[in-house]
Amino acid sequence: MSKIEKIKKVLNGELTEDIPFSFWTHFPDIDRIPELIAEETYQFYKRFDLDFIKTMNNGMYATEDYGCKIDYSKIESGGVAEIISTPIESYTDWKKLKSLNLQDAPALQRELTYLRLLLERVQGEVPVVITVFSPLTIADKISGGKILESITEEEKGGQLFKSALEKISKITAEFVAEAISIGADGIYFASQVSTFERLSAKQYLEYGRPYDLKVLEKAQDAWFNTVHLHGNKIMFDVVKDYPVQAINWHIGESYPTPREGRIYSQKVIMGGINRWDVTASNFNELHHQIYRTIFGTQGKGLILAPACVIPKPYDDGVIDYLKKVKQETQILFNDNYLESSLL
Repeated sequence: MSKIEKIKKVLNGELTEDIPFSFWTHFPDIDRIPELIAEETYQFYKRFDLDFIKTMNNGMYATEDYGCKIDYSKIESGGVAEIISTPIESYTDWKKLKSLNLQDAPALQRELTYLRLLLERVQGEVPVVITVFSPLTIADKISGGKILESITEEEKGGQLFKSALEKISKITAEFVAEAISIGADGIYFASQVSTFERLSAKQYLEYGRPYDLKVLEKAQDAWFNTVHLHGNKIMFDVVKDYPVQAINWHIGESYPTPREGRIYSQKVIMGGINRWDVTASNFNELHHQIYRTIFGTQGKGLILAPACVIPKPYDDGVIDYLKKVKQETQILFNDNYLESSLL
């Protein structure tokens, strides 16, 4: 069975003897050089024999064409990219936000070139999904995490922030449409602010969901779309009905459980592995997570993966261990070695 056939079988709700597995990280030294990151991504896929590829774009690419300057120096030591200069310092600055044209957006074109080169290298042997950030997430990055301040001002009667979200969603939708046209099998739609630690459900329903759906509409010709809910206290109920095939969140760090998420979303669950335990080489914890996820979902509708980027530095041997435990656990499940009362 090919990797594409395996993923499609899972998405169709069928059991597979081999549960799909993948993970991703960052390569900050080369991820803005399409030729290098495309080849590195391919070699990464081959080294770990992954069942799908999620493009490993830098996490700030969607902000660059708006004039943001970014510091990537902390990623190799386990940190994140940080915006050090942005044109959006206050609510009134949103009126100055540019309306981007895809053909004249160098950073977006760079990421599309990365996708093209990767697809040429892969030659259809494995599904490829491209990382896309939600409009509200992009706005949050551009403003240095000040979207709540912008929403507060908007609620006083302004229209600057919603106008900016319209601009962001329009160019993001165009980017998605082009990526699917190039040959991406789907998008990994990352919402990093759909959490009660950042906003209320009412605020996300007004400033997040409508713009998310405008972008997701452009991905509907693809067959492997995933929504990623980042962080703790996620707004699962707000997004569980998004028009995607799979849903990914920080299982074990935020509710729901894999079984609960599968039941309520009726989507394939992508996840089950704690990224920090991979970095810290916490073997016992990782073993338990794989057991819990496979038996909790009864091995159905599951793609085993982390919730997010695996922070560096990590040991390649830990990834090999994950695959070994996955294989052992799915054999136990498939052969019914354990009584159902133990589930």
